[in-house]
Amino acid sequence: MVPILMEPDHIRQLREAVKLSPENTPLRQALADALLGAGMAPGAVEEYRAALSQLPDSVPLKFGLARAFHAAGKHSHALVVLEDLVKSSEAPGRAFVLQARILAGIGEVELAVQQYKVGVARDRSAADADFARRLGIPAVPPKEETAAPSVPDHALDESDEDEVVEGRIRQSWQPAEDTAEAEIERPKIGFADVGGMEALKEEIRLKIIYPLTHAEMFKAYGKSVGGGILMYGPPGCGKTHLARATAGEVKAGFISVGIHDVLDMWIGNSERNLHGLFEQARRNAPCVLFFDEVDALGASRSDMKTSAGRHLINQFLSELDGVKASNDGVLILGATNAPWHLDSAFRRPGRFDRILFVPPPDPEARAGVLRLLLKGRPVEDVDYDAVAKKCDGFSGADLKAVVDLAIENKLREVMKTGVPTPIRTKDLLASAAGQKPTTREWFATAKNYALYSNQGGVYDDILKYLKM
Repeated sequence: MVPILMEPDHIRQLREAVKLSPENTPLRQALADALLGAGMAPGAVEEYRAALSQLPDSVPLKFGLARAFHAAGKHSHALVVLEDLVKSSEAPGRAFVLQARILAGIGEVELAVQQYKVGVARDRSAADADFARRLGIPAVPPKEETAAPSVPDHALDESDEDEVVEGRIRQSWQPAEDTAEAEIERPKIGFADVGGMEALKEEIRLKIIYPLTHAEMFKAYGKSVGGGILMYGPPGCGKTHLARATAGEVKAGFISVGIHDVLDMWIGNSERNLHGLFEQARRNAPCVLFFDEVDALGASRSDMKTSAGRHLINQFLSELDGVKASNDGVLILGATNAPWHLDSAFRRPGRFDRILFVPPPDPEARAGVLRLLLKGRPVEDVDYDAVAKKCDGFSGADLKAVVDLAIENKLREVMKTGVPTPIRTKDLLASAAGQKPTTREWFATAKNYALYSNQGGVYDDILKYLKM
């Protein structure tokens, strides 16, 4: 049995007090602070949000929410809150330092250095010696080093900003070593191993597979082999699995690229890393080059505060266009949970010109996913359709959690009785009853973009899925 964590007495008492006085914002903030201090970050997030609905401009509440998101591992959520918070003249120095930590984690080292210095200038007690050492700067930088960020962004044109950035970290620059090549996989799975997604598979066949398997026909129409598809949707719905199956379907090499394969703290190295990956794919064509979390590499340039990030995006666009080398035979797939953060230039013809929504699997696809997950397991008389019906809105990852929990419960039973028994429908239904679809939070955010920021109907598929 998994032990049930009991709330400490002081938190339980605060929760009871909030129930009696739900409009008491300071009391709710005290509960949120206590939850965060006790390591109960998800509960703290809920309480900070509730308090902010009552007092939306509160700086302490915004900072508390950012800390709670960070503690819960939702770094992108924390960064959004902090980007708004640090615009306030009342923002505490620790907010800038926390923002610097998250920025450093996603490779925005230059901006992390800048924000750290601003934070320490506001509050010397916010200094973090270990973190500063990793940034390559003093824990408490000299006062003159903290003056640069006070220059408003609009006062610098791009060339000026390049000089400021280079001047700030030139002393830390090191020449790049030879870029290590990524591992080239040869996936053994194909579309038959992907449950459902028939419409998506057909789109990928037309854009990527048929140009390879029917090269002469496409050549007759002047259509080159290559191009890009961007897949977006909630986490855990099979975007990566589908990309790998695409490579397996055409017996092509597969290079999976994450942000840590590209981003580097030294000026120019990120662009070199990206170029090296494209060159490796070109040498090994036909090859599927798959960019996971592509929005982290191609975030909107209008949102960026450093020229280094813009240089990387320009390099990415140049590689997609095949400016200095042909991309013939290089099949480019990108996946993102947040397409609204991707620079619009990536969607132009010849780049990620086909944008495909990857929704949670429908009932038929859910049944197919369950069959794949239970293949080779001891099962008996499983009604896959009945289980799938009870898993409305579940992602592929959610379905895997259902199967894993059912297996754990079965093993727990076997350990007690000593008699192995197969997994049945009732076991899966009991497991599904204890799970909630993780896609709901994503759709809550996506719906807003689909309703209010849907230029050209890019997100019409989201509205169609939500029946709006």
